[in-house]
Amino acid sequence: MASGKREGPASVNFCVLGRKETALEFGKAGTSSDITIHDKKARDIVRTWVVATGFPEKIPPLFQAISMSEYVIFHVDALDRFTGEQIVALDTLGRKDGILCHTYDVDEGRLDSMIRGTVVENYRRVDASELAQAVDALPPLAGDTSAGSEEAHGRPAEVEVDHSFDVKGVGAVILGRVTSGSVSQYDTLTLHPSGSEALVKSIQMHDDPVGTASCPARVGLAVKGPKPEDVRRGDILSAAGNDAIVDSTDLVLDYTPNRFYKAGLSERQGCIVSVGLQARAATVSGVSRDGDSGGSAGDGGDHNLPGPCRISLSLAKPVTYHHGDTAVILRPEAEPIRIAGSGRIVPR
Repeated sequence: MASGKREGPASVNFCVLGRKETALEFGKAGTSSDITIHDKKARDIVRTWVVATGFPEKIPPLFQAISMSEYVIFHVDALDRFTGEQIVALDTLGRKDGILCHTYDVDEGRLDSMIRGTVVENYRRVDASELAQAVDALPPLAGDTSAGSEEAHGRPAEVEVDHSFDVKGVGAVILGRVTSGSVSQYDTLTLHPSGSEALVKSIQMHDDPVGTASCPARVGLAVKGPKPEDVRRGDILSAAGNDAIVDSTDLVLDYTPNRFYKAGLSERQGCIVSVGLQARAATVSGVSRDGDSGGSAGDGGDHNLPGPCRISLSLAKPVTYHHGDTAVILRPEAEPIRIAGSGRIVPR
């Protein structure tokens, strides 16, 4: 952290699932695309609520909204297949910290059955009238809070991008969340996967200028270098020399199929790979089981994959990741569930 630079306020980030209108009760809507961000500052804490407004029409925004948060607010207002997808998504990403409530017309017994055996089963259950109080009681979390990650303090700075645009008189502005370390004004960061450099001209949190922002702060960065059209959702701004980051068009996963997905998996099959906020078109290039070293499905036929295996994927565009990150395989055209399975990314 650079000396003499004012540290930004504490931050807490939530995703709101189920009843989307619930987010309006907490904060003012700001940046909006297929995800909408609400925020509010009170008692030197900036709270952010992210809603996957593009879901259920599209499945990637659901995973992106969850990935942008430390806590989940799940206000169930229907017991349909889309609620089922949200439960599976939370379980897939291992989001253990959350609050669960439901509207009056939801059958609590059926809801209990749907969440049994998932992370949602252990969420704090509250009445909808007590939701605001329960949310206020959740403390800021220091360090990297993503599932499976190590403590972020002492690690190089990383900012995960969710939006970018041009502001007249300012230039390129990048919005995102500090997922490890701290970022300070005048830092020079590397944009992944492109490899271009970005000079941080200024930092804002909740429209207030700060000198330094630390994980898990949500920030707006005015930068010199990349143009907004060159920055994509899920890109990572990182301190130079961060050798933990990998950029590649090939992935290998220790893969576990989703038990609710019945369509199977086959070599040369197309899919979408979700890693953090990134969604990439991909093809299954190999499937191996029982210690096979070839990494190929061989006959190219369907594989229902009753248990864990290792799969290889070829991506249309590079993805940025750390070894150990979770990658989720999505099939947008599938019914009744579009989540095929997931796995930790392992070295090739």
